[in-house]
Amino acid sequence: MSRQLDLFGAEATPPAGRSKLGLAELSAQIEELGRRLPQHLRMGTSSWSFTGWTDLVWDRAASKRVIARQGLPIYARHPLFRTVGLDRTYYGPMSAQELEALTTDLPEDFRLLVKAHAECTTVKFSERSWNRSRAGQRNELFLEPQYATEVVVEPFMRGLGRHGGVLLFQFPPQHVPGGAKSFAHRLGSFLGALPKGPQYAVEIRNPDLFTPHYMRALDSVGATHCVAELPRMPTIHEQWARSGGADRPALVMRWMLARHHNYESGRGAYAPFNRLVDENPSVRRAYAQMISTTSKPSYLIVNNKAEGCSPLSIQRLAELF
Repeated sequence: MSRQLDLFGAEATPPAGRSKLGLAELSAQIEELGRRLPQHLRMGTSSWSFTGWTDLVWDRAASKRVIARQGLPIYARHPLFRTVGLDRTYYGPMSAQELEALTTDLPEDFRLLVKAHAECTTVKFSERSWNRSRAGQRNELFLEPQYATEVVVEPFMRGLGRHGGVLLFQFPPQHVPGGAKSFAHRLGSFLGALPKGPQYAVEIRNPDLFTPHYMRALDSVGATHCVAELPRMPTIHEQWARSGGADRPALVMRWMLARHHNYESGRGAYAPFNRLVDENPSVRRAYAQMISTTSKPSYLIVNNKAEGCSPLSIQRLAELF
């Protein structure tokens, strides 16, 4: 009988004689920082499959494929990581069975922040889109609640169960027909038609859509704005204040990208993501201050392209508590 294949299409069991990946040896300082973190706070990285994290997260060098396959339960044992961003679902939806497979051996209290499929949030795929089969096409599934329910929300709920933390709808920078008021109305109707249960969050990358109409649409359905550090968007303090401050059902934050970079230039400047290159203490302090104002569930996802190495960024953040 052939060996069982996992969701990455690779052997679930390593060949005999090959040691499995493990957690790096961590300092007593990191262990103590983990014990001091506020109970309502979950920090984590944007995905986990990075080969440059040897001796920071992984105990040995390994391929991206091995880390993708074996790494999540190991990552979840790190005392500073209580969540992780699942980004691959933006590019292609995962079934309930695939999502459930990710929860194997996760700690009871670990939660995932999952991106919704891009079909839910894209008006039109650009001619240079990553989705080559849809390049240049208008998207009939934009803010279509039946599609989102069947392909995104129900698998999230069935597959992750108690490990489902936040379901994030990320809207790329784009022209939205009808303008900000029309967008807010459609967004509120869309979110209101989705199944109750998950904590929904919305991340927008068009500053012109960040209006009181947008805020009211989120408030009306119990969703929350994702306070994201990104070029072109207002400062994270302004986003936090205008989207409700501490008065929101949950605080969802993503530290994505240094403002002087795009994703391509950030990758070139920071890879292999094993050291801090462009430290930004003011952003760190701003996020820590937001977290300190609330006892509501708080999620902070940090990308490697924020400062150069998200595990080290998270360690610096933890030092502020």
